[in-house]
Formats: sequence, C-alpha cells, structure tokens
Amino acid sequence: MGKTYERIDGRIRTFIEEQHIFFTATAPLDGEGTVNLSPKGVSGSFAVLDELTVAYLDFAGSNAETVAHLRENGRITLMWCAFQGPPNIVRVHGRGEPVFRDDPRFVELLGHFPRVDPASHGLRAVVVVRADLIRDTCGYAVPFMSYDEDRPLHARRFAREDDASLGAYFEKKEHIATSIDGLPGLPLPLPAMPRAERDPADQEPADRREAERY
Repeated sequence: MGKTYERIDGRIRTFIEEQHIFFTATAPLDGEGTVNLSPKGVSGSFAVLDELTVAYLDFAGSNAETVAHLRENGRITLMWCAFQGPPNIVRVHGRGEPVFRDDPRFVELLGHFPRVDPASHGLRAVVVVRADLIRDTCGYAVPFMSYDEDRPLHARRFAREDDASLGAYFEKKEHIATSIDGLPGLPLPLPAMPRAERDPADQEPADRREAERY
C-alpha cells in the first residue's frame, strides 16, 4: 500500500541518497508531444537541499528534452527503486527548474555536489526540483540487481572538452537547442563555466584522477 509523506527526511531521505541510479520523467504540454524518461547515475550528482527541495547535475548529452520540458511547464517526476535490500519505490512529483551556468545561483548550487568535478562531465545546468507530492510504493516486482561501479565513459568523453569545444559540440546536435518537438532547450551559445572557490579536500581524489587519466 502506498504512503504519502509531507517532507523528504528520515527513512525517505536515507533511501534516495543511498541509491546509485534514479529516473526523471517529463512531458510537454502538447498532448501529442514526446514524453521523456531519463536515467541519472553519476555518483554524487544528486543532493537533498531541504525537506522539500532536491537537485541534480545535468550533464552533457546528445539531447536536452528534460531541460526543454522544464522550461515550458516545470512538471517533473523523479523515481528511485530498491534493487538491493527491502523492496521500495519512491517518487517525488514536483516542479523543476534548470539553473544554467550564467545564473547567479549556479555557483552556490555547485557547493552541494563536492564529489563531482563539473568540468569532467560537461556540466550544462543544475536542475532544482520542489516537491509537490512525495510517495512510496512496495516495489515487490523490482528485481534484485547488484551495483559494481560507475561507468567511466562519460567522464572520459567530456573531460577533454573546454568551454569552446563543448559549446561547439552542442551546436552540432539537432536536439540540444530545441527539443524533439521544437521547444526551446539548452540556451546557446554555452556560457563559460564559472570558477567557484572549492576546497580541494572536498574533491574525491579518485574522481579527479579518473578525469585526468584521459
């Protein structure tokens, strides 16, 4: 039996912070538009900001459907599944906003993600989600699957890009500046990555080494 929660804390917060992957679902207002579902799985790229607000890092990719849908209507659902331990599914239904590199809030938001070097993944935005409805369900049909490690491929691919080459990469992609349905996506040209003052002790050496290897 599903249960509704007033806030993201206690057992719910612990559960979602322990998962290695979550999923985001968005859609345009047009009933004929394309529904989008995306997996998110880079360790350290998700954070609980307060009892009703979460955020995640939006990295480089070949499209920007989630960003486009959020810019149009803000609706988003995030979902976590228990692939190990007791069965559970948690969904956060809410309103999201992509905070881009040239937004004054961008650098402050990056402080919630000390384990991730944003330059190593071609960071485009920080997506902030305010929860309207928080629910869990049983998850009895979700299979057991083990986590081995994060794939290094994304960091390996984008660590070699600087702001100029990353911007050029986005310009060449058909569905970055506009969505599949023609909605405004990632604003281009890409602004330079702001340089925040970050304590080196907050950065995991393994993350940095992986980015520098390639």
